[in-house]
Amino acid sequence: MRGAKSAKWVVGAIVIALAATACGGSDDGNGDGKGAGQAGGTFRMGITEPVAIDPYNAQESEGILVTDNLFTGLYEPTPDGKVIPALATSKTVSDDGKTWTFKIKPGTKFTNGETVDAAAFIRGWNRVAQKKSASDVAYHMAGIAGFDDVQAGKSDSMSGLSAPDANTLQVKLSKPDFEFDIKTTHTVFSPVPKVAGDGKNKAFNETPIGNGPFKMQGSWQHNKSITLVRNDSYGLTKAHLDKVQIDILNANNGVTLEYQGFESGQYDWARMPTPQQPTAKAKYEPQGEWIQVDANGMNYLLPITDNGPMKNVKAREAVSYAIDRDLIIKGVFQGMMTKSTTILPPVFTDVYTKDLCTSCVKQDKAKAKQLAAEGGLKPGTTIELAYNTGAGHEEWIQAVQKQLEDVLGLKVKATGKPFAELLADQQKPKASGLYRFAWGADYPTPDNFLFPLLDTASINKDASGKVTGDNRSRYSSKTFDDLVAKARGTKDQAGRNELYKQAEKVALDDMALIPLWNRTQLRLANTKKFNNVKMDFHEDPTLAEISLK
Repeated sequence: MRGAKSAKWVVGAIVIALAATACGGSDDGNGDGKGAGQAGGTFRMGITEPVAIDPYNAQESEGILVTDNLFTGLYEPTPDGKVIPALATSKTVSDDGKTWTFKIKPGTKFTNGETVDAAAFIRGWNRVAQKKSASDVAYHMAGIAGFDDVQAGKSDSMSGLSAPDANTLQVKLSKPDFEFDIKTTHTVFSPVPKVAGDGKNKAFNETPIGNGPFKMQGSWQHNKSITLVRNDSYGLTKAHLDKVQIDILNANNGVTLEYQGFESGQYDWARMPTPQQPTAKAKYEPQGEWIQVDANGMNYLLPITDNGPMKNVKAREAVSYAIDRDLIIKGVFQGMMTKSTTILPPVFTDVYTKDLCTSCVKQDKAKAKQLAAEGGLKPGTTIELAYNTGAGHEEWIQAVQKQLEDVLGLKVKATGKPFAELLADQQKPKASGLYRFAWGADYPTPDNFLFPLLDTASINKDASGKVTGDNRSRYSSKTFDDLVAKARGTKDQAGRNELYKQAEKVALDDMALIPLWNRTQLRLANTKKFNNVKMDFHEDPTLAEISLK
């Protein structure tokens, strides 16, 4: 998930810095020892414009926030990275890792009254995979038998999906994958009602009809607002909140507007501009309204590896050596970030290998210049450094820009764009240069970093050369691909861990991504008015669990 642990990879490093009134040690779900809290109330927050709120293409944290609360799938991740059942009542996997069978809780409904059954899951998954949908997240289903034919337009349904009975879903995979159940926590694996139609059904795209704890009130008002209300017919534990009011803020200063809105009492959840973080912490942490999480995500520079000045691996290494991460963390982030030297985040403790990226450990100007010369990155070369506006990236982008210019003599064109435009630019056939890039896990396994971001199968170029997958760097290595495939087909957890480590090293030796800093998420939360306001696995508020005090 752009920004945003199997049951084995529990994210033990997460620390949620709330006061005891927000998340104490009681087992009542609210942490205040007073039971479930009161139903009702409106929770208010701001986001920037999502790419999609329909499961067929929801992909970044804003879109996932909405989609995850409108739809419920087979399994869901807890904030600490465990995987727990949602609509799945059981699962079995064949000895060869290629056939999964899920039993589905009977009797639940979509908000239009349609039944949620195995056919609804098959309908939703096929809808994502179909060529006409042009989904950026369809690759999550690449392991299902028949996926390639559906993607190519040869069929509208994957041969690997079947329903032996109304509440049994059987999935046959083209290759072994002993973590397939974990992947179903992604919203792309949501069921959909018959009225959903195909992925380009504008009416459904704008007003999705789901089976989750909330439902839409009206349609998505682009660049204005999205309103969710409690789904009182929800088939699992019902939400407490009456309403969630989501304002869509100007992409150029969204984080600033969130922070100002929290300070004025307009919002109950907010990010804050990087320069304001120490002030905000000093003010709100003593009040129990500060959340700090070492999250399951990472921050990188994304180099385009098949075109332009970053095509040569030595040029990419030169850029990495030229960046003084320690100085940026101290000066820009004021110590509130930690340096990254890996592709996989530290919270994946069983696979984390510190300092795997040797060019990330310490700035080395001489080494940077040497590699730049060897990689054809000459002084005076113009490179675009693109980033999304309104999310607090301006200060560190300027710092990276200056370091690359000072150390390597490059002409760095730092270009800020709205998030949706930035994502679209990364996909263009002739994209080149560097992009600000972050990734928060969609589901809790290292596979969700390695396969989406770096596997050849996740490039998904169309006839024009446009990339529709998440491998926006266009990195391709058979050695890497084979290691990931072997890991998926390894039943033993320890064996998978070792293969993940090997795959990560191959990618870092090629500098397929340039690590910057680990993903520490900071939020302000109105714990004076609401109980159980925490950050979920996707770095969004736990809307379905929040209640009035």
